[in-house]
Amino acid sequence: MAVRDTGAEQLIKDTAKRIFFAEGKMSATTQDIADAAGVTRTLVNYYFRSKDVLFKQVFEEGMSDMGRRMDEVMLSTLPFRKKIEQFIELFYAELVQYPYRETFMISEINTHGFNTPHKERSPVLAEFLKEIQVEIDKGTVKKMKPVNFMMNLFSLMAYPLLTRPLFKWVFELNDLQYDKLLNERKKTIIDVLFI
Repeated sequence: MAVRDTGAEQLIKDTAKRIFFAEGKMSATTQDIADAAGVTRTLVNYYFRSKDVLFKQVFEEGMSDMGRRMDEVMLSTLPFRKKIEQFIELFYAELVQYPYRETFMISEINTHGFNTPHKERSPVLAEFLKEIQVEIDKGTVKKMKPVNFMMNLFSLMAYPLLTRPLFKWVFELNDLQYDKLLNERKKTIIDVLFI
């Protein structure tokens, strides 16, 4: 039995992530990925059998990686407001590296559904929702259901990323101007959520 070259397999996944998440080429083919990785399409198919399998694996790893990083913030001992600020920083730092990841994730969920049967609900999130409720009860956060707080947080962070091309066109902004606007939004998001 042949030994798998996990280095080549990882190179293909990393290249696919770059193409999908950093370059925004959602319709890239396995040949495009193979060319960018400097390998043959046969090798891509050897490891992933099809473009759909590669997409799914990249999607799941992207979700898992972001989930792990968010869990680290939620589990931190920082004061609540600082956790939210850290959450926003993390989200936007990821944006710099992978500006199209959110678009890719939403597109994949809309196209293929959100099926991750091996993934359990996060106990970290359940505890964080309780922490949000404590802050609501203390009056530091606007009164709402904790789930709405999280939905608002993600909406305020993600929507400008998902609509980036449209907003750049409507407001006649270049990439540098739009990035500056996104950076200014960090404070705006905190102002919207906190009292």
